Formats: sequence, C-alpha cells, structure tokens
Amino acid sequence: MANPHAQVFLGDRLVAAEDAHLGVASSAVLYGLSVYTVFPVHVDGSARTAFRLDDHFRRLEESCKIIGIDRFAAEWDYPRFVATVRELIAANAPATEVFVRATVHVSASIPGTRVRGCEITVSMFVYDAVPIVPQDGMRLKSSPWRRIPDNAIPSRAKVNGAYVNSVLAKQDAIDSGYDDCIFLDGNGHVCELSAANIFLVRGGTLITPDVSCDILDGINRRTILTLAAEDGIPVVERTVDLTELYIADEVFVTGTSAGVAPVIEVDGRIVADGKPGPLAGALRKAHAAALRTDDVHGWITAL
Repeated sequence: MANPHAQVFLGDRLVAAEDAHLGVASSAVLYGLSVYTVFPVHVDGSARTAFRLDDHFRRLEESCKIIGIDRFAAEWDYPRFVATVRELIAANAPATEVFVRATVHVSASIPGTRVRGCEITVSMFVYDAVPIVPQDGMRLKSSPWRRIPDNAIPSRAKVNGAYVNSVLAKQDAIDSGYDDCIFLDGNGHVCELSAANIFLVRGGTLITPDVSCDILDGINRRTILTLAAEDGIPVVERTVDLTELYIADEVFVTGTSAGVAPVIEVDGRIVADGKPGPLAGALRKAHAAALRTDDVHGWITAL
C-alpha cells in the first residue's frame, strides 16, 4: 500500500497529509459523492512532467457534468488546475515517478441525496507509482458480480462510490487465488477489470470492448489505440465474448495504475503459450516512451 507524500492540496491550500480531512457528514463521506482522476508524473533529475494532463482535467469536468456536480466548472479552469499540480509537485519534490490523484468532493454537510449547487472541495495528493497489478503475467477470473450499467452509475464517470462494485469483484478474485477480476455486463459480454481496460489479440488484430460496453473510456486505453494504429496494427472496438479471451493469441490490460500488463491465464485457462505476447511487449515499450520522453502527440506537460 502507498501513503500520500507529506504535502496535500485541500480546498485552496497545501496542508500536511495528516491534517487533510473531510467532514464525516459531507456527501463525499455519506454517499461516496466524489469524482476523481489519477495521472503519472515522471521525474528525470530536476525535470518533472505529467502525462496527458489536459485529458485528465477534461475527465474530471466530464465526470462532474455527468453526475451533476455543477460548481467545479464554475470554480476551476485548466490553468488553475495546472498551477495547483505544479505547486503540489514542487512542495513534495518527488525523486522518482509518482501518481497524482485529483478528486472533486461534494463537501456539503447532510444535504440529502442531491448534488446541484452543493459546495465542493478539491483535493490532490502524491503517492509512489507502484503498479496495482503484476507486470510479468496476470491471472484473471471472470466475476460473479456484474458491471454497473450506464443507466445505473455510468462507468465513463469516475465516481468514488461506484468503486464498491470494483471492490466486490476484485476481492472475490483475490479470495479465489487470482490477481484481478474480469467484469461482464448483464448479457455476459466482457467489460473491463476492477480498475483497468482489457485488450486481446487474435490473428494480428487488436480488439477491445467499445465505449458503449459499460467501460471507463480510459486515457491509457486511448493512448494504446493511437499507438497501435500509428504502428499499422489493425484495431477493432466491439462487443467481446468471454470465451474469446480463452482462445486469444494475447491478452493484456492498460491503465494509469496498471501500466501495460500482460495476462497469462483467464478462468484457469492458459492464454496461448502462457507467456507475455510480442504485441503487448511492443506496445508496452511504445507506451513507456510516450509516457516519459516522446511528446510528438503533445501529451507531455512540464511541471
């Protein structure tokens, strides 16, 4: 487990991590009514850069819009967001790569089950960039818990309270001796992991569930799709059946906290020869370069 670094942004200032608190009667605590994003910050000597920072800010905006948290757009813009990230990173002066978690909390006290016009508090904290899944070959289990559908709690909004769904599914997988879960929708189609998007390879084609399949439209997912297309790899976004994973040439997952991680087993079935595949390996290298040094896409923001 990773702990926040010493300085945390809360509300409108930096505070010591141990002093960063929300009220027990806030909507964020009572209902899980917060939305968030996580992005990596790469450290190279004195240089620090964030990956796709504008996209992460846009995701916060879109999550707020979907849920109805209207005060974020009124109180925050992108320049303020970037300035706050810079202040936070400078205060903590990380020596190695870290993640930053930025959250918009509905901090109004006991407002009932409503959101519009409610007071918000923004928090940001830094923590060590430790992957949340094995990087050398994951074992996955399809979950008995179904993914929350878009008409219940939309997956394209990163809502804190919705992650109870992920906790139930991943804990079941861990209890069963696996590394993580595979969510299926109500019709049994593949969605994603507890906190990562999933890809498979068949016959040289890269396949992934499309954005109407109750998935997070992940920023790293989009990155992989872009990098694959630029490398001439055929890409298909569509509905995916669970049994396709059983007979895939490769399976891998992506996410800020997952990286690009190969899968070697699904539901007790070995994927191909049980070793990380070449396409996942190539995309992992391309993704690492884009994350740290290759800014041909305008994805890097200097901090």
